[in-house]
Amino acid sequence: MLLGMLMDYVLHVDKYLLILLAEYGPWIYGMLFLILFMETGLVVTPFLPGDSLLFVAGTLAATGHMDIWLLFVLLITAAITGDALNFWIGRLVGERAYRLPDTRWFKQAYLQKTHDFYQRHGGKTIIIARFMPIVRTFAPFVAGIGGMVYLRFFAFNVVGGVLWVGSFLAGGYFFGNVPAVKENLTLMIFAIIIVSIMPGVIAYLRHKRGSRE
Repeated sequence: MLLGMLMDYVLHVDKYLLILLAEYGPWIYGMLFLILFMETGLVVTPFLPGDSLLFVAGTLAATGHMDIWLLFVLLITAAITGDALNFWIGRLVGERAYRLPDTRWFKQAYLQKTHDFYQRHGGKTIIIARFMPIVRTFAPFVAGIGGMVYLRFFAFNVVGGVLWVGSFLAGGYFFGNVPAVKENLTLMIFAIIIVSIMPGVIAYLRHKRGSRE
């Protein structure tokens, strides 16, 4: 039931965002900030929409419903501060995180997958993971656990946050209202989700193949 409602929200975020915009007006900016901050800042909320939310927000800005520059500043700030919070939570929890039990909201499999990804790519993981749902929520947490120097993390965090938010907002702003895209926005959002998770799927398949060999 909950999963079905969540999938409906993620795939039809354009519809729900318009409803919220009509009902709450300028408060929608604060809501978007909070959603993105939680999606990047708390390891228990990786299910919140990120890529699709940014794309749809850019689309609405192109039609004059929202201010693109205000979105750009607010959502980059949310992404950067969210990752920073997640990093310090990881630093505080430390290696104990690998002994935490699985719950509905926290999965050791996600943590271990991100840890393995971090081992292969190092600090660049903070940038690469921005474009990978779930992994982007765990990447700063793992960096904190591993004791990464904060100034180094902060540099990767800022670059990744600007690239991620900027690219998806710009994508929605310039292409979201193209007739073919606008008429098939749900399919477009679904495609964004699929493309976003493909790097993780490929890495997992390579890992499985390597284990067999």
